[in-house]
Amino acid sequence: MASTTITTVGSLEAIITEARTAAHEAANRKLGELGSDWGACGFAWVNLYEHNGKKLDGRSKMGKLLKQAGVKQDYTRAFQIWNPSGVHAQNVDVLEAGARAAADVLRSFGFEAYAGSRLD
Repeated sequence: MASTTITTVGSLEAIITEARTAAHEAANRKLGELGSDWGACGFAWVNLYEHNGKKLDGRSKMGKLLKQAGVKQDYTRAFQIWNPSGVHAQNVDVLEAGARAAADVLRSFGFEAYAGSRLD
């Protein structure tokens, strides 16, 4: 994992946009492979825990930038991007593919990022 310095909300928003774009493409690819939205219903997201080895906290510089960029904290206080693909599908496999792609992009910018999902 490369150490990446992010100093402005604009640069962070560009990274999040890149992650969402990758998620959207991956989810649509998976939807195309499946041929339909049929299958197990569920949700997917990406949780962010650290950046460049430093724990993310709502009071830290990166935590404040994430909040400014519209990334919210979940009930565990992890920063979370819900349905990063933006694909309006219910199939959990489709949404998970998008979340994994987004997490991969975020990791490339120094975040400790994990895709998560659950069945509905």
